[in-house]
Amino acid sequence: MKKLDIKNPSFRYIEQSFKEWLDILGYSPTTVYNMPNLIRELLHYLEKQSITQIKDLDIMHIEKYYQGLKERSNQRRGGGISNAHLNKHIQALRKFTEYLRKVGRLELPVLNIENEETESRIVYLTEEETRELFEATTKSGVNKPNISATILEAIQSRDRAMLAIFYGCGLRRNEGVQLDVSDINFDKAILHVRKGKNYKERLVPISKTNLRHLTVYVYDHRAELTRGNPTQALFISYQHCKRMQGQSMSIRLKVLQHLTENRDLQEKEIGLHTLRHSVATHLLQAGMKLESISRFLGHGSLESTQIYTHVAGIETNQEQPYNNIPRYESAARLSEDE
Repeated sequence: MKKLDIKNPSFRYIEQSFKEWLDILGYSPTTVYNMPNLIRELLHYLEKQSITQIKDLDIMHIEKYYQGLKERSNQRRGGGISNAHLNKHIQALRKFTEYLRKVGRLELPVLNIENEETESRIVYLTEEETRELFEATTKSGVNKPNISATILEAIQSRDRAMLAIFYGCGLRRNEGVQLDVSDINFDKAILHVRKGKNYKERLVPISKTNLRHLTVYVYDHRAELTRGNPTQALFISYQHCKRMQGQSMSIRLKVLQHLTENRDLQEKEIGLHTLRHSVATHLLQAGMKLESISRFLGHGSLESTQIYTHVAGIETNQEQPYNNIPRYESAARLSEDE
């Protein structure tokens, strides 16, 4: 979508104006980036229909465009576009038509397209699969023939630190991206999540094994990736020597996934959030109290955490305290024996 070429200058202006409008209203950086990309597909469609002025847009155009989306194949994985992704398009279309009304560009009625039904299916890894991901960090997984052994070792250490953060500490994708080195208290084995969802902060305990992975990465290898660039970011791109973005981290996770020899694991559709789902499920199976897992994950309500009871298939009436690190360690270290 973001590679689609919009030739019409007025459409390019509207796309940028929509982006600035979202930013001014205080939407998250992810929303400000993604929604205009989704709308670009609509504008591209309008150009193909020889519509060159936004004033000529009407609801029938949008409905016909959306019907085409439902029939379009998934360009990356084959098959159709998932209902979850279609719902993202619907959300963007609703917000775009609201933008057109609010700024006085076009008076359109409220968009009457209902959300598609989605399955509440959580993909998570078994403890053995998680262990295999950690083990895969010792393999190469870097398709760069001229890369030095030192940089390769630094990337492998960064991969282990990444798993320690997204699995061991259960962070969301953007929370991990925004982490700085100063957010880790190595003496107290505590991670300070300063930029959590809805601007909520929280403190997360770090297990001994995961703390070791982070310590080795930060003190022994991170400097090889920064190459003198003065950045506080925890995860560094070795190509750009600056903060690593979520897409790059997701790619590294995919690399590790396919470096394992587990065919079932290789065929799973996983992302960084899968690691978060996995540690929550493993902690629940290990007996940690649901309220404690909710605080660990930074959920705003207990209802958000209760979905893991269905995944784990167990009752949750245990009295396991949040700060009982040994029990937590047994479920979340997994990378190697102490």
